[in-house]
Amino acid sequence: MQACLIGPDYKTPPAQLAKQWELAPNSQIDASHQEYADWWQVFNDPTLVKLINLAYAQNLGLRVAGVRVLEARAQLGEAIGELYPQQQNVSGQLNYNRLPLSLPYKFAENTYWSDTFGAQAAWEIDVWGKIRRGVQSADDNFLASVASYDNVLVTLTGDVASTYVKIRTTQTQIEVARQNVEKERLSVQIVKARHEGGVATGRDVDQAENVLGSTEATIPQLTIQLDQQKDALSVLLGLPPGSVDELLTASSGIPTAPEKAAVGIPADLLRRRPDIQQAELQAAAQCSQIGVAKADLLPAFSLMGNVGTLSTNVNTASLSDVFTHASLLYQVGPVFQWNILNYGQITNNVRYQDAKYQELLVNYQNAVIKAQQEVADGIVAFIESKEAVVYLQESVRAAEGALRIAIIQYREGIADFTTVLTAEQNLYTAQNSLAIAQGQVPLGLIAAYRAMGGGWQLRAGHDFVPLETEREMAGRTNWGTLLTPDLLNPKAPGLPAPSDTGHLVRPPEW
Repeated sequence: MQACLIGPDYKTPPAQLAKQWELAPNSQIDASHQEYADWWQVFNDPTLVKLINLAYAQNLGLRVAGVRVLEARAQLGEAIGELYPQQQNVSGQLNYNRLPLSLPYKFAENTYWSDTFGAQAAWEIDVWGKIRRGVQSADDNFLASVASYDNVLVTLTGDVASTYVKIRTTQTQIEVARQNVEKERLSVQIVKARHEGGVATGRDVDQAENVLGSTEATIPQLTIQLDQQKDALSVLLGLPPGSVDELLTASSGIPTAPEKAAVGIPADLLRRRPDIQQAELQAAAQCSQIGVAKADLLPAFSLMGNVGTLSTNVNTASLSDVFTHASLLYQVGPVFQWNILNYGQITNNVRYQDAKYQELLVNYQNAVIKAQQEVADGIVAFIESKEAVVYLQESVRAAEGALRIAIIQYREGIADFTTVLTAEQNLYTAQNSLAIAQGQVPLGLIAAYRAMGGGWQLRAGHDFVPLETEREMAGRTNWGTLLTPDLLNPKAPGLPAPSDTGHLVRPPEW
C-alpha cells in the first residue's frame, strides 16, 4: 500500500540553455563559473552596502513573503494530518426526554433523563496514495514559497542598487546643470556689458538669457526626478518618504563598476535563480494534484467506529450507570465509497489538473529562456555603456575646447555670439549625456547580476520573519515548533536545488 501512488511522478522538463554567453572578443566579461552572494560589494560603495542591509532588515514586501512561507508551512502540516484519522471527536450529552401520551403503547413513565458519553473516529486509508500525493504537493508548495521569498530578496537587492545608482546619476546631472548655469550666467554678464558698450546687439542678450533660462529649468525638473527616486528608495527601506537624505551623505558620485565583470555560465541560472526554482516547484506541486484527482476514480476505503456508554433513569436504571460496563456500546467496521456515477466530473477534473500541469511546465521552460534574455540584456548594457562613456568623454573634451575657442573668437570679433551659445549648449548636452552613460554602466551590471540570481544568500542563518514578528504571532496563536529556524529553513536554493528531506508519511505536527 505504501508503494501505491496513483498519478505521474514529477520529472524536470527539458529547458533550452546556451552553453556560453555570446560575447565579443575582449569584452571584459568573465564567463567562468561564479557565485554572487553579495555582488554589490564589487562597487566598493559603503553606502550601497548599508542600504541593502537596511532593506533586508526592514522591507515590508519581504516580510510579506516571509509570512507566506509560514502559511505554506502550516498548510504542509495540515496535509500531513490527513494521513491520520480524518474525523475524530469525543462527545457527551445529558437530555431530558418526554414521550407523547398519544402513543398507542404505554410506558411506565413518559418523562426520563438520559446521558451519553463516547468517542468516534473515521479513517480513510490511503490505498491509492491520494493523501500522500497531497503531502507531496504541499511540500513542493512550501519549497516554492521559500523560492518566492528568495526571488523577492533578489529583486529587492537589485531594486535598491538600481535606485541608488539612479539617485547618484541624477545628482550628477544636477551638478552638471548648475556648473553650466554658472558659465551661462557669466556669458550673460559679458554680453550685457558689450551691449551697453555698443559692441553687442540686443538679440545677443536675448539669446544668452534664453539659453540660460532653458538650462536653469532643467534643475527643478531633475530635482523632481531625484525626489521621486529618494521616495522610491524610502519605500524599499521600509521608511516613509523623505527619510533617506542622511543615509546618502556618507559618499557621493556614481558608483564605479569594475573593469571586468563576472557573469558565470547559462547553466548557473538553474541553480541560482529562485524564480526558476519556484516555477519548477509549482509544476511539481501541480503534478501531484493529478494523482489526487485520479484517486477519486477508484473506491475509497475507510475504517469507522464509535464507542461510548448510554444510560437513563427509567425504572431501576440510574444516570450514573453511564460509567459502568453494562452501559457500554460500540460499533466498528470497514466502509467503502465509490463515486461511479460522477465519472464525467472526476475525469474532467483530472484533465483540468493535467492541463494546468502542462501550463506550468511551459511556464518553467519560458522562465529559463527569459532569464537568459535578462542576463544577455544586462551584459550588453554594461559593455556598450562602457564604450559610450569613452566616446562621450572625448565628446566633452572636444565641446570644452570648442567653447574656449568660441569665446576667444567672439571677444576678438571673429565669430558672433550665436557660436558661443551653440558651444555652450553642446557642452551641456555632452556632459549630461556622459553622466547618464556613466550611470548606465553600473545599472547594466546590476541587471546582469540580478538576472544571474544573486542576492538571496543574505537570508542564510536568519529566519524568514523578524524576531519581533515571531513574538507577535506566537503571542496571538500557538505555533508550536513551526516558528523554529530548523523547520523553516529547508536546503537553500543554489547548492543544491531546494529539497525537503521529510518522508511522505510523517508524524502529525501538534
